[in-house]
Amino acid sequence: MTRKPTTPLLRRLGLLPLTLLLCTGAALAERADRNKPIHITYDRGDVDLVKQRTGFSGNVVMSKGSMVLQAEHLDLRETADGYQQAYASGASGKPVSFRQARDVPGESIEGRADQVEYDTRSDTMRFVGNAVVRRLRGSVVADEVIGAVINFDNRSEVFSVEGGQASPHPTGRGRLVMMPRAASAPDGAAPAAAPPSAAPLQPSLTLTPRQPS
Repeated sequence: MTRKPTTPLLRRLGLLPLTLLLCTGAALAERADRNKPIHITYDRGDVDLVKQRTGFSGNVVMSKGSMVLQAEHLDLRETADGYQQAYASGASGKPVSFRQARDVPGESIEGRADQVEYDTRSDTMRFVGNAVVRRLRGSVVADEVIGAVINFDNRSEVFSVEGGQASPHPTGRGRLVMMPRAASAPDGAAPAAAPPSAAPLQPSLTLTPRQPS
């Protein structure tokens, strides 16, 4: 089957949300991370036992297995059923950064935004304001999405991208860049073959209707 070109579709998207499926099958974010404990280092912190809330500030680093989130401020709350919700924010000129290994050897996901929200129960992340998320093969960018808001489902690796005034794109639109597989390999190097257990990447684009306010 011949794949239809995606350029006309991208031009028509405007500020509509964009859904990007980065992969199918076994090529997901590092599964082992889900059962790892959360570790946090920081300069200053305060605890509210009544509200089950802990605030951290100053070079905050939160890690959970291979996942690492760095921020200037982080608010960690525990839900009634024992899960954690983290709300991270950056400083002027220093956004929140995120990085996590994938189950595909040598690949990782990294992102940055003014604010990042992380929910351990749903294993989802929300990048808010000047959001950029990339898939890397080694240090080479394989795919990139940018927008005002990017929602990332860590279990399925599905991104929902919205444009708006807080998008880093000059026009405020969302943007998707998918590099050819050969072009994403370093100069002079052959592209790495996917491991036998990993399904090939199958990017797909679908329009997602906005939810009513």
